[in-house]
Amino acid sequence: MFIKIFLTLVFLAVMVSVGLYSRKQASSVDGFVLGGRTVGPWLTAFAYGTSYFSAVVFVGYAGQFGWKYGMSSTWIGVGNAVIGSLLAWLVLGKRTKMMTQHIQSRTMPDFFGTRFDSQGLRVAASIIAFVFLIPYTAGVYKGISTLFEMGFGIPYEYCVIIMAILTAVYVILGGYRATAMNDFIQGVIMLFGIVTIIAAVLAQKGGLVEAFNQMASLPADGNPSQNGAFADILGPDPWNLLGVMVLTSLGTWGLPQMVGKFYSITDESAIRRGTIISTIFALVVAGGCYFLGGFGRLFGTPPTLPNGRLDFDAVVPGMLQTLPDVLIALVVLLVLSASMSTLASLVLTSSSTMTLDLIYRDKKSEEGEVKGGEIDDEVAERIERRKVVVMRVLIVFFIVISLLIALNPPTFIAQLMGISWGALAGAFLAPFMLGLYWKRVTTASVWACFVWGVGITVVNMLAGNPISPINCGAIAMVGGFVVVAIVSLFTKPLQKSLVDNIWKCYS
Repeated sequence: MFIKIFLTLVFLAVMVSVGLYSRKQASSVDGFVLGGRTVGPWLTAFAYGTSYFSAVVFVGYAGQFGWKYGMSSTWIGVGNAVIGSLLAWLVLGKRTKMMTQHIQSRTMPDFFGTRFDSQGLRVAASIIAFVFLIPYTAGVYKGISTLFEMGFGIPYEYCVIIMAILTAVYVILGGYRATAMNDFIQGVIMLFGIVTIIAAVLAQKGGLVEAFNQMASLPADGNPSQNGAFADILGPDPWNLLGVMVLTSLGTWGLPQMVGKFYSITDESAIRRGTIISTIFALVVAGGCYFLGGFGRLFGTPPTLPNGRLDFDAVVPGMLQTLPDVLIALVVLLVLSASMSTLASLVLTSSSTMTLDLIYRDKKSEEGEVKGGEIDDEVAERIERRKVVVMRVLIVFFIVISLLIALNPPTFIAQLMGISWGALAGAFLAPFMLGLYWKRVTTASVWACFVWGVGITVVNMLAGNPISPINCGAIAMVGGFVVVAIVSLFTKPLQKSLVDNIWKCYS
């Protein structure tokens, strides 16, 4: 216990110290939200990866889908690396950096408002982002607290509150740069930790070959014709596996906290290097998490919830609880690193969106601060400071709301994430991506996609999830492209001069 507490305290002290170190660079809006748009490839790539993978993946997804699909769940991690990282950087990285810098966009809702000439879109996008980032944040809290409860014996409620406070402290102090620097440190811990933990867990079952043979001998659930399917390359349910892969891989392309990383990177050469770094990181971390979760059935059946369903969130903790104390400490640091980085990204995205796209969406200041129709330097600086203060207050507000959900979690971690990603990526992915490449995208088509993505997710949730939140999210994302394309072809295009001016960024 001393080792676990000591290492955790050192880790937390480093996180807060980075926040203190970065606080001077977080005095302006650009500095607080984007790190001054001068963040290098290593910090950006690790920030992207650590924001991508959290306790939601390590505990929730690896446990649930490893149990359902066995060894084939590793394909989810491969998809995350190839589609969620490599292709995301290749398709979105350069164009996002160029266009958002050209139109002076700081957030995804700001992009929608400026690119499609509609303040209504900007407001709607900011509300959607704020509302549906909350269940994702609650899922992260739930995941990390489950591991903390196992490792330290601390009640779940205390773990959630402690994590919320610590995350708020270093984000409020240092903004995006502190987050990116901490993400790099946390990413190194994640890389080392996942490799070490996989080796230790498999050693308990006699090594990789023996563990794989044991998986091949397991009977399928209620279907003797599929005995051994948990060691098969495609597993017992390849179509649902594909739905999970689409949601968790393609979904990152439409999430504000992920796309925002491309806003802040320094230049095109940094994007090329970041692409390689991010892909390798995702392959090791995501591939490793799902590979580990695939062996969950070798460690016994998880406990049953009051509703009679298996508690999938207990699968991975059950695999780790017999490890030596030093390795348990490493697990705690691994999950702590993954979760705090994601939490920091989520709360920063939410607060900046609400501040810049709702409260201060007018480029001018409040009445009484404008002199002769212009804003002088002193007033502009005062407005900047006020915006940063508002963002810091909203960080606390967002954390409190998500904390209340985490203390009374309504469902599994994976379902919380499925609802969040389905609504956000279903609404944002298609109009954002097509808006970077296709001049013909119309304002009406973006509204239609917002209604589609949020609508199908909410209706499915209110109907008791007749379609699993995972598959519903995948349908929302893919269907969004059809909605935007069809509506754009039959509605009024934007003014040619406006679109041509925006497209100058590519010249």
